[in-house]
Amino acid sequence: MSIAESRAAPADVTQLVLNTIRHPVIMVGPDNVITYINAEAEDFFRSSAAVLTKNKLAKFVPFGSPLLTLVEQVRERRSPFNEYRVDISSPRVGADKVVDIYVAPVAELPGSVVIMLQERSMADKIDRQMTHRGAARSVTGLAAMLAHEIKNPLSGIRGAAQLLETAVGDEDRALTRLITDETDRIVSLVDRMEVFSDERPINRTPVNIHVVLDHVKAIAKNGFASRIKIIEEYDPSLPPVYANRDQLVQVFLNLVKNAAEAIGSSPNGEIRLSTAFRPGIRLSVPGTQDRVSLPLEFCVHDNGPGVAADLLPILFDPFITTKPNGSGLGLALVAKIVGEHGGVIECDSSPRGTTFRILMPAWKGEADNDTDGGIR
Repeated sequence: MSIAESRAAPADVTQLVLNTIRHPVIMVGPDNVITYINAEAEDFFRSSAAVLTKNKLAKFVPFGSPLLTLVEQVRERRSPFNEYRVDISSPRVGADKVVDIYVAPVAELPGSVVIMLQERSMADKIDRQMTHRGAARSVTGLAAMLAHEIKNPLSGIRGAAQLLETAVGDEDRALTRLITDETDRIVSLVDRMEVFSDERPINRTPVNIHVVLDHVKAIAKNGFASRIKIIEEYDPSLPPVYANRDQLVQVFLNLVKNAAEAIGSSPNGEIRLSTAFRPGIRLSVPGTQDRVSLPLEFCVHDNGPGVAADLLPILFDPFITTKPNGSGLGLALVAKIVGEHGGVIECDSSPRGTTFRILMPAWKGEADNDTDGGIR
């Protein structure tokens, strides 16, 4: 559309602009009847503009919703207001609809108010990802200290226990072996934590994610998931991901193993590996003006009993585990690797199953060799 045309049809331009905004935008009149919505609001409320604009806002939000109170406050005070993390879930709009609300008066139309809703799902995802990375950095410092301060004395303890084993009777030899075994276990734990202190640049190349997933599937089917059905739902047109192949194998092997352990001995156990292209997801890089696109989505889904709701917000923190003999470092390491690749990992869980979703940047060509494109 030309400039002359846009000036001749300002209403059409306004409609185009508002439909471009990827957040629901609503305008209500003095009587709270909806007078305007954009295309995103139609999707959000699962109704057409023709239906929505004939009814009051109260019909589409829960009874007593803070949104209605906020609209009245804006109308009375004639100034904009914000409210964060408001739950407006209902049978009409669906479950888990938590939004940030921005409400402002329309000066040219007394009594009218404009409302913009921003769903919290992506914002919370980014917040949690930054928390995961902060936790991983804390473990980095702890790992470096443990490696230096603990491994050397443990070596001495183990050597002393081996010497004692040759000098004691059979009845005490079990105790010296216990000391040796427990020392080896602690050394193994420290070795695993040392991975967090590795800050060397990642050696990355264009990687076909389906080759990685096929390799992980082969390992799983010949070992810990031999009795579990593994389903592939791949997008064959997916571009390469710019990553370290071995580290991706480590990430997905950990996730598939967790899925297999969650399923346990269930006869109907099933793990689904899926890949997809999801354009439109862009995140700001802290400290720069850059925005990184994360169009590649990789998922590991199982139909196990799910993760407890109280564990979900801290699932990727170090030492969080539900396994009797687990160290709680596996998912923390997964979050560290995904973060260092510039990606985001999220877990969605219900009693019907759990999905680990990874969003990562695609390989853009030789330009990726000059920058890691990651989110730090």
